[in-house]
Amino acid sequence: MLQYFTIPVTAFAQNCSIVWCDETMEAAVIDPGGETERIEAEVQRLGVTLTAIWLTHAHIDHAGGTATLAERRQLPIIGPHPGDQFWIDALPQQSAMFGFPPAGQFTPTRWLADGDTVEVGRCTLGVRHCPGHTPGHVVFHAPQAHRVFVGDVLFAGSIGRTDFPGGNHDQLIASIRERLWPMGDDTVFIPGHGPEGTLGHERRFNPYIGER
Repeated sequence: MLQYFTIPVTAFAQNCSIVWCDETMEAAVIDPGGETERIEAEVQRLGVTLTAIWLTHAHIDHAGGTATLAERRQLPIIGPHPGDQFWIDALPQQSAMFGFPPAGQFTPTRWLADGDTVEVGRCTLGVRHCPGHTPGHVVFHAPQAHRVFVGDVLFAGSIGRTDFPGGNHDQLIASIRERLWPMGDDTVFIPGHGPEGTLGHERRFNPYIGER
């Protein structure tokens, strides 16, 4: 069964999640935005073995620690979708602009596309391409655990910003309606910032989406 532990990192309080298979204790880290030593300390505390980095998108607060962690631990970088190549290329500029420690560029070991899967131990998660916040944004869905790691697509009571380069409001709303809602009302989403919630609650009450 998939387990996870979420650590808010950096001044942006970005939800970095360590996910692992409780049979093999193999783990992946989703969106190591920074404070990599804190992340590694939690990995050690949990007693899991880190085997990969998974990225929902390449904004600095989600990907800023990726190059450092990947190099230090010799980890493959999985994701995001190729639509975020320009954000990866801009990581050094992003880090300077937002006051982050210098962030290195990287080349993902594997790009992701809609319908792909990723594995950690004996757990398999589905990948959905959910553009709008960024062109290459993906989410990781664990249907058996009724969980989905949504990055900055959806928040409790809000949605991701679309005013950055490559953002598209209509595309984001379509991603939420067409890709997230079918996962089921009882699915708990883990957002990139703030508290968890259920898709059903957001479908009914999120003021930024509205039901057709």
